Formats: sequence, structure tokens, C-alpha cells
Amino acid sequence: MDAKARNCLLQHKEALERDIKTSYLMDHMISDRVLSLSEEEKIRDQPTQKKRAAMLIKVLLEKDNNSYISFYNALLHEGYKDLAFLLHDGIPLTSHNGKDSVDGVTPYVKTVLCEGGVPQRPVVFVTRKKLVKSIQEKLYKLNGEPGWVTVYGMAGCGKSVLAAEAVRDHSLLETCFPGGVHWVSIGKQDRSGLLMKLQNLCTRLDQDGAFSQRLPLNLEEAKDRLHFLMLRKCPRSLLILDDIWDSWVLKAFDSHHQILLTSRDKSVTDSVMGPKYVVPVESGLRKEKGLEILSLFVNMKKSDLPEQAHSIVRECKGSPLVVSLIGALLRDFPNRWGYYLSQLQNKQFKRIRKSSSYDYEALDEAMSISVERLSEDLQKYYKDLSILQKDVRVPTKVLCILWDMETEEVEDILQEFINKSLLFYDRNGKSFRYYLHDLQVDFLMEKNRDHLQELHRKVVSQFQKHCKVHALASDQEDSMYWYSFLAYHMASADMRQELRDLMFSLDWIKAKTELVGPAHLIHEFMQYGHLLDKKDCTICENFQEFLSLNGHLLGRQPFPNIVQLGLCEPETSEVYRQAKLRAKQEVDRGRLYLEWINKKTIKKLSRLVVRPHTDAVYHACFSEDGQRIASCGADKTLQVLKAETGERLLEIEAHEDEVLCCAFSKDDRFIATCSADKKVKIWNSWTGELVHTYDEHTEQVNCCHFTNMQHHLLLATGSSDFLLKLWDLNKKECRNTLFNHTNSVNHCRFSPDDKYLASCSADGTLKLWDVSSANEWSSIDVRQHFVNSDGLQEDVDVMVKCCSWSSDGARVMAAAANRLLVFDVHSGSLVGEIHTGHSSTIRYCDFFPKSHLAVVALSHYCVELWNTDTGSKVADCRGHLSWVHCVAFSPDGSSFLTSSDDQTIRLWETRKVCKNSAIMLKQEVDVVFREDEVIVLAIDNIRRLQLINGKTGHTDYLSEAQKPRISCCCLSPGLRYLALGEEDGSVKILELPNGREFRSRMGHEKAVRRVQFTSEGRTLISSSDDSTVQVWNWQSEEFVFLKAHQEPVKDFRLLQNPRLLTWSFDGTVKVWNILTGKVEKDFVCHQDTVLSCDVSPDTSKFSSTSADKTAKIWSFESHSPLHELRGHEGCVRCSVFSGDSALLATGDDNGEIRIWKVSTGERLHSCVPMTVEKGEAAYVGWVTDLRFSPDSKMLVSAGGCLKWWNVDTGESFQTFYTNGTNLKTIHVSPSFKTYVTVDNLGILYVLQALE
Repeated sequence: MDAKARNCLLQHKEALERDIKTSYLMDHMISDRVLSLSEEEKIRDQPTQKKRAAMLIKVLLEKDNNSYISFYNALLHEGYKDLAFLLHDGIPLTSHNGKDSVDGVTPYVKTVLCEGGVPQRPVVFVTRKKLVKSIQEKLYKLNGEPGWVTVYGMAGCGKSVLAAEAVRDHSLLETCFPGGVHWVSIGKQDRSGLLMKLQNLCTRLDQDGAFSQRLPLNLEEAKDRLHFLMLRKCPRSLLILDDIWDSWVLKAFDSHHQILLTSRDKSVTDSVMGPKYVVPVESGLRKEKGLEILSLFVNMKKSDLPEQAHSIVRECKGSPLVVSLIGALLRDFPNRWGYYLSQLQNKQFKRIRKSSSYDYEALDEAMSISVERLSEDLQKYYKDLSILQKDVRVPTKVLCILWDMETEEVEDILQEFINKSLLFYDRNGKSFRYYLHDLQVDFLMEKNRDHLQELHRKVVSQFQKHCKVHALASDQEDSMYWYSFLAYHMASADMRQELRDLMFSLDWIKAKTELVGPAHLIHEFMQYGHLLDKKDCTICENFQEFLSLNGHLLGRQPFPNIVQLGLCEPETSEVYRQAKLRAKQEVDRGRLYLEWINKKTIKKLSRLVVRPHTDAVYHACFSEDGQRIASCGADKTLQVLKAETGERLLEIEAHEDEVLCCAFSKDDRFIATCSADKKVKIWNSWTGELVHTYDEHTEQVNCCHFTNMQHHLLLATGSSDFLLKLWDLNKKECRNTLFNHTNSVNHCRFSPDDKYLASCSADGTLKLWDVSSANEWSSIDVRQHFVNSDGLQEDVDVMVKCCSWSSDGARVMAAAANRLLVFDVHSGSLVGEIHTGHSSTIRYCDFFPKSHLAVVALSHYCVELWNTDTGSKVADCRGHLSWVHCVAFSPDGSSFLTSSDDQTIRLWETRKVCKNSAIMLKQEVDVVFREDEVIVLAIDNIRRLQLINGKTGHTDYLSEAQKPRISCCCLSPGLRYLALGEEDGSVKILELPNGREFRSRMGHEKAVRRVQFTSEGRTLISSSDDSTVQVWNWQSEEFVFLKAHQEPVKDFRLLQNPRLLTWSFDGTVKVWNILTGKVEKDFVCHQDTVLSCDVSPDTSKFSSTSADKTAKIWSFESHSPLHELRGHEGCVRCSVFSGDSALLATGDDNGEIRIWKVSTGERLHSCVPMTVEKGEAAYVGWVTDLRFSPDSKMLVSAGGCLKWWNVDTGESFQTFYTNGTNLKTIHVSPSFKTYVTVDNLGILYVLQALE
């Protein structure tokens, strides 16, 4: 390192050590390859932030100038601009040793561009040095920093060739992009298509699979993966995005990369951050360049070209593509200058329809002439290319299948097309991929319109001849093409039966979702649903709903067993029928599958589920006549649907950014939308025509609402610029601006009579405005209603999210945190308050039009109905898989809709929901397996006890609601009685089947946590938060209290009579004589909470597990552990002995299960649900319960899901994903064939192994 740079570091060493955090700085330096991973580890090992910073400076001082520059750039990247300023004067000068070569195309350049998929030069190439130099100058200006260089111009003007040529420069690559160049052809894409592009790019960047074994399954994951790969594997590289049509596409790449892009739209980068440079390309070649192309094709000097050459360039209007097409023809027929000129001038090629969006009238003539000059055989092969989609690179193998040829034969034919500028190719490693220019696709589709169906049929037939759908290997170069486009070809060929067979196949569903996720399939079901007849439409809905509702699982790794998922579908579903058939076949071969035998009792309360958007649905509302629904969301579109069927009526690309709210006008003529792009737009609700655009807000517009009277329409909007605005649709400018909020306006609503406008804000207030004067009429400080008993402000962020009016306009409701507050409009006083009782917050609310019912959306994915008069909850609505953003009643209140991040809108019938709302069970259940019966005793969410027949799901006994809250329950051995413990410390015994209270005792001082009968049923044992255990002979009314634990008893276990094992938060395990109440043995097991114990079947030993991350094996005869089991990295929450007492299984909070040999304490296996891959989110739940099979060969675990394990190998047999998560216990029948649990949504699962 230069002395100047070194002195600068030493001079500012103290300031650097005091202020910098090393973690992110080191990431940048590792990317720049100036810091090794061992050096990073050495720095991280330092105990404090200051010492880590000091070690980094010490390491830097031993390095070179590049390290100083990398550190300086890292400081700038991470916001330490003041510290970077201190080091600026010490930046050393660097020199560049370039390599001379012709045009800069050295072997190094060729290698880099080939590896990066950069297209090769056209067969005939004309330099445009001025434009190339301009692009290179802009790339140099990026100076290693993230930024955007846009090459823009008309289609066919040579943007892509220029972009490729700009990076054919040794000096540029070596200086600015030593990490390489990566070319991605984008084109016109939807979200599914863009995901495919990103998946392919990630695969290319991570060819050795070192960072991930699977493809990203959504755009966000793909964006994160790309950022990670570019940072770690390809630092300081250039990403080239060719042919960008839409600005939203760039957001997927907006992660601090250096990007060169081509586009027809100069403003395409307006939506992204960072430095931006543009290079305009003239719409056509100048005459001299056009002549140069022709001269190269015909191998003549420019000065020797005939006069017709000038006219041909003029007729081609400067298009490089069209000039090249004519040039290729003239190379083969050099005497036909006049003929081809007359063809162009007379427009001999007859157009049926001008499908091309490009304004080049000469294109069709040039293309037609070029194709006609091919031999008859080549014309047939070229005609086959009509079925190719735009911007799709086709592997050679696909065309080998299409034409029944060897690779070499196909490549020879394609080279003929390339030589005549009729086809293009790029290289992906060793293989070639071929594509047509958009103009050529338009031409071919137009020319062969009447033959397209036949051509698509040929593709499908050839595929069926050579390939088997379910034998496609994901590593074959053509597999991705067939997975992506086989259904498209079948639909285009109108091969309906083949399409049904494909799309209604679990094998295809599994193969495709495993490779690319469910989004592509859902899109295909929606796109091709119209090709299915009425019967198959039902099957289509079965599959679409299966994919939609299981998308969160199908995007998980390892990939779930799709047959097991299918077995959870309704028995009337085609998915279930296929899954059952497959499962029976595999069970015969020794595979384990589970049947959810009580699933019929799980009611689906939503009447209609539609997925109109490709991203989160932020808002949805009914039209005033209730016949239509408008919705908007993160995909920037406005959708209008039929409320009865979900049929799409309108789809509008509404805004340049996410659409946050929409509203119908009272007369249903208009729909208003507002967006993060700061604009408000008014649309004709029937035609989709844009009526007005308002852009006076300076920040994103969060809400919009029309007045309720038809005679004078006003629109109110609220924005993050703290302002509300009123708009008169007859005027172009805002009528009034309302200002007094001091933070973002979240929501606004007109009163039923339009006299007032209510608005709520992140400033904690609800304001009412006089609409006629636009003045603030009253303000309610909602924060004052969030005070504790001491009169102090509660520690919550009081952001008022939403407001709604009662039908008479006398009350206004506001939602903040987890409360609904109802205020009297005229006095401003609080007249009603509802605590939803959840730690999650209310995201939206709406008043029922004609009663005191309110519907609220909560951030834990649930929707609830509440009576605002009584403050009682009326119903729960479960079904959404992610945040619910909006709830809205229909105008007559007969139904309401909900919209969610899961891309769905659900319609619910109000009366049905109120009447049949699913009862939630608590997770503390008791289960008895008796012969062929499964009997479940459970507590529901309205304080009742239910005795449920597990096989049928029917409730055999239902108690009255108990006044104190029930905390636990159990059944007596003979099923004559049940016991319950309550939050107030009381214990009760009820007689079955009449439910008469037989005995009651108020013994504990705090909540009872566990009750259990002894084997003869005469004694009831209960444990409590008061640290005691009560032993109650309820027949003789005698009782004994076991008092010795210093903290609450976690649980207990009956030993041989009269002994009892208890364990506690105090870290001890005790053995009691329950007759005398004395402690017989006291084990100090752990310094932290004892979370679980188990007793070996031979009763000689017990295990203990703890929050201290250890498990121990004890003998009842010794106060020292036989073995201390270490190695878990999380709290060890459960343990279980095998039936022969030879093995112990333990499970921890990281999802790991370990199997130990009891005699030696040796670890035999680790069972881990999944491996966390770099750059990916991974799902791992707590292991909360474990059970061995009688033969000790299988183990079942509960936690985030249920899993069955092979004890000998540690491998997973099967996984059952419940609707909710956080399973607490798993009850298992003696035969190990039936399993019972309850998830955190209160859903009961009785599972039976399929035989």
C-alpha cells in the first residue's frame, strides 16, 4: 500500500474504529476479492464491535492499494460518507495495463462474452463506432458503482447489436467488469415469464449448484438469489438486459447491480434507483451505413454498388434488419437488384393484417422475398418456426425432436437461416439456442395464420413420439422448454383431450411445480380453462384450488409429497381421486400415506375464491348494485369481475406502480384508482377507458372514496404527503386541499349523507371534515384511549389504519392497533370499544350497512365479525394464507369480501358465516384409543367441552359454556367421567354422557395446567401455576398437596402406584409418594427450566430436557446423570424412549431430532427437517413432541408439521402439513396407525395410515 494511503488510514484509525460496523463492509470487500474468508472469520471472532473494527484496520494495513480502494468504496456503499471523505485524499493512483488487439476482441473477451451468453456478431457486421463509444463512455461512468445505462431507440434499429459490440473491449471488461458480463433477453413478459428468465439466469450464474440446489419460486426470492449470486460469485460484473418493455420488470433487478439495458422507452428506468445514463440510437441507419451493409453482403466496394442500392436503402427506411435481409438475398442472386427493388416499391406481399407493432412498411416485403429464395425444403422448415414465441430461446434438441433429425443436421439447416439473417442464436455454455426477431415472429404468424394449429399439432405429435411427459429430466437442456410451453402448444393446436390429460395429471403437476413452482401452472389453468367443457371445468377448478391453496407448500424445499397433499383434498375432488389411487399403489410397495379421516367436518365458509391478480391484492370493493367487484394490487392492474361467478370483465394496466385503492362511484359509471406512483385516475367502469388523471399529490396516494349521492360526484383521496384532496370530476384540478394531519393519511370515508368526510392517519388522529367548506369540523385524538391504569401512554404505536360510518351516520368507527373504537360523531365521545384480543393488529374494518355488525381484517391472516353493541365476537373466517389487506360488505350486507397478499379475493355469505363459523379447538386435548374408536375430548374457543368421535368427526357430547375459562381436560379410564381444570384454580368432574357436575374442588391458587386420572379412576391429579400438585381422591374427598417446587410445575408423569414424577421451571425433577405427599427423591437436573421428561418402559430410567440445550438420562437409583447429551443448538423441548428402552429421541427448537443409544449416550442419527441453503429462507419449526412405533423402527414428530422418520437411517418417511402450525402434541394409537393433533388454527386432525 502506498505510504500516503497507509498514513491516511493510521491518521483516522481512531474515528474508524469508533464508528464502523464491519459486517457489511466485509461483504463488499470479499466481493472485490481483497479480503479472504479466513480473514473475515478472524475479524468476526473479536468480542466487541470496536475490536472487530480495529482488527479490520490492522488487516488492511498489510494489504495493497486495491484493498484501500475497496474499503473506501464499501464505506460509501454503507452510508459512511463522512468517514469515506476522511480517506479520500489517501486514494492511491492505479495504472491499467491493457492488451492490444484488433477491435479489442482478445481471447479473454471472447471467453467472457461466450460464458455470459452475449450474442455473437451478425454474419455481416457494420461498425457504428460513434454509438459504441458513447455506450462505453457511459459504462465507464458507472465506475464500479450500481447504476443503469439505457440504449433506446425504435425496434430494429440495432440496439442489441450495439450493446453487444460495446462490451467487446478488453480494456473495458478488465477495468470495469472483471467479474464478467451476463446477457439476458427479456422482451414482453408477464410475471411468470420474468420468473423463468430469472430462474435461467440464476442457474447460469450458479452452474455448480454451490449456493442452491433448487430454482427460486417467486420474483422476490429470485431477486434475492440474484443479488446474492452477483455479490458472491460475480462481483463487479455487468448485467445486460435486452429489450425491456415495462418498467416494472426492472424492479426484479434493482438490487445494486451495474446494468446495461436496451429498450424502446427512454423513461423505462424512472421506477428504479441509482445513477442513470441514456444513449439514443437513431431510428434508422444513415444512407452510408446501409450501403456499407449491402457492399459487405455482395462483396463489392461501396463505390461500385449499382444505383438501385441507394433506392433499396431508402425503401428499407434504414432498418438494419430489413437491409440485412435484402443483402442476404443479393449475395445469392447478385443480378437481381432491380427485381428486389421493385418488390419493395410495389409491396407485392399481400397483408391480411398488419400484426407488427413496428412502423416499417418494408418489413413484410423483405421477409417474404427472403423466404421465397429458400429451397422448398428449407421453406418448410422455416415455416415450422411460426410456432415459436417472442423472446424465447429454443434449444437445438427441441428442433431435433420436431424434425426427427440428428443435432448436426439441424444445426446445418439453422445455419442456412442465420446466414440469410432469418434467424439468430446465442450460446449457453456448449449448447446453442435459437430465436427469431420480434419482427420475424410477427411476419411468420401472419403469413401462416391458417396453418398455425396444424404446426402446433406437429410439435405435440413429435414430442409424444420421442418423449414421455413424466420422464423429462430437469437436467436435460430441452426439459425447461417442454415444461414451459407444452401446454401452450397443445392449446394452440386445439388438442383438448391431450391438454386435459396433461393438466389433470398429478405427475405433471408434481414435475412442473418441483422445477418452477406453482405460479406457471396456475397461470395455465386460468389461460386455457376456456378450452375445457363444463365437466372438465369442475376438474380444472379442483386442480386450480389445489395449487392455489397449497402454493405456500409447493414453494418449499424439500418438495412436499404431492400425493399426500392430494389426500387432504375433498373426496369429491379429482385431485383426491388420483392421489388415493396412487397412494394405494405405493402403500403396497411399503410407502406410508395418511388419510385425514375427519376432514369432512372442516367447513369452507367462503362462497367464491378468485385469483384475478398475479401479486398481492390491496383493495377490493363492490359496485353499488352488488353485481361487480373492482380490485387492485401490487401488479399495477385494476380488475373488474362478476360478483356471482368471478368472471373477469375488465383488466386494465392502471398505473406505473402498485395500485393501493379503488372505488366505484355511486352511479357505478366510474372507478377511481390511486397508486404509489402518486397519481389518481378515473376510469369508465364499463369500457375501461381512462377519463381523468390527477397528479397533484406529492407522495403515494393511499385511499380514495366517492360521495354517496349521485347528483354531485366528489372524490376524496388521502396521501402520504399528509394531505386530503377533494376532486370534482367535472374539473381538471383539485377542488379543495384539506391539511391538518401531521403524518400519512391512511384512509377516508364520506358520511352516508355526504355532509362529513372522516379521515384517519398515522399521526394517531381521526378527523371529521365539513365537505361543503372543506374545513376541519372535529378531531379525535385516538392515542388518548391507549393509556394504562396509571394514566400513562401504552407502549404501542397508535396508527389509525381505517375508519367506517354507521348506516345512520351517527357513529364513526376507527381501527388502531388491536382495537375497534366507536365514537359519537357530534360529541366525539367514545361509545364503544372492542379489543380483538390478539397480539396482531387490525389492518382494515367495515360497518355492516344495516346492523351493528363489523368485519375486521387482522394481521395474522384472520378475518373476524364483531357485534359493536355487545362487544362480542360473532364469527371467525379462516382461509387466507397471508395478510388480509381489505374487507368490505356488499351494499345490502348479504355478503362481504376479503382480499389478501395470497393474491386471492374471497367472498363470504354473511348469514352463513355468522351461523356456521368454524369453532376453534384449543390445543390441549385428551385422546382415548379404544378398539376401532378414537375419542377426543377438547376445549373450544367459547369455553365449552366437546367429546368428538374422531372417526366421523361428529360431536357426541357438548357442554354448556363454562364461566371460568377452561385450561385443561381429561377423560377417566372407563369414559364415565371427564375432568377439567380452570383458570381460577378450580377442578371439576363431570358425569358422562349427561354432563352433570359430579364433584368440584377449589384447590389451587392459580390456573390449573394439567389434569389426569390414575389408572383406577378414583384419584385425579392436577398441576398448577402455583407450583403445587394436588392429589384428590374425588370419591372420598380426601386430598394431598405436593409442595416442594419453587416455580410452576411444567408437567407430571404417573409411575408405579403410589409414585409420581414431576418436573418444573425450577430445574428440578421430583419423585413423590402421592399417599403421604412426601418427596422420595429429588433430582437437580438442570440450571434452567426442565421442559420435558420421559420414563423408560422398563421403569429403570428417566430422561430430562431443558432450555439449557442439553438432555440427560438418569437412573432412579442415582442422583447423578448416567449420560449428559450435548450437541443440540436450541432448547431441547421433548424426549421419548423407544419401546425396548434401548433408544432415546430428543427434539429441539431448531427442528433437529437426535437419536441416542441409552446404554452409552452415543448419538446414532440426526434427523433434520431441511437444510438451510445460502440465499434462501428455510422453514424449520420447533420439535414439540415425539413418539416411537412399537417396534422402535419408526418415529413421529410434531412441531411445524407432522413428520415420520426411519429410526435406522434418520431419513424422513412422510410429512403431513397441517393448515396451521405450532403443533403442541401428537397422540398415537398403540398400533401406531392412528394419529391425533390440533393446530394453532384450532383444526382437529385425525389421521390414519392408509392400508
